[in-house]
Order: sequence, then structure tokens, then C-alpha cells
Amino acid sequence: MGNIGSTEIIVIALVIFIFFGAKRLPEIARGLGKGIGEFKKATRDIQNELNVQADDYQYQQQQSYNQAPQIQPPQPPVGQTQPRTPSAQAPRDNA
Repeated sequence: MGNIGSTEIIVIALVIFIFFGAKRLPEIARGLGKGIGEFKKATRDIQNELNVQADDYQYQQQQSYNQAPQIQPPQPPVGQTQPRTPSAQAPRDNA
């Protein structure tokens, strides 16, 4: 079901011929051809745009993967000083 055979196409063509007449058939066919051509061009343009976007995304992913992450030491918060290392400790009372 859903397949159109040659008999159905002939019947459809005869109905169109009877309904529109012989004078209008070339105009209708020309308009139909232009419409189909525009539709194909639009779908081709959309497909090309999607391919370009996919290629750009893959390129960006590859570039971010190839770059080594740059790890920086954490910065102390503003207003705080870094702790000093004890150079000389005061003697402890062990008693």
C-alpha cells in the first residue's frame, strides 16, 4: 500500500488533463518543475550548512583535545598574606 503504479499515474494524468485542459498543462508543469527545483536547492543548502557546522564543531573539539591544560597555582584571596615558613622557632617548654 502506498506505492503508485503506472496505471494510477496514467489515471492521475488524465484527470489533470481533463480538469485543466491542454493549454494550461505546460504552465502547470513549468511551475511544478520550478517548485521542485527550488525545494531541492533549499534542502541542499540546508544540508551544506549542517555539514559546515558539524565540521567546525569537530575541529574545535579536536583543537581543545590537543591543547594541554594549563594549570596555575591557586592565588591567595585578596587581603590575606601567605603563611611564612618558620626559619627559627622559639624554644618550647617541655616541662
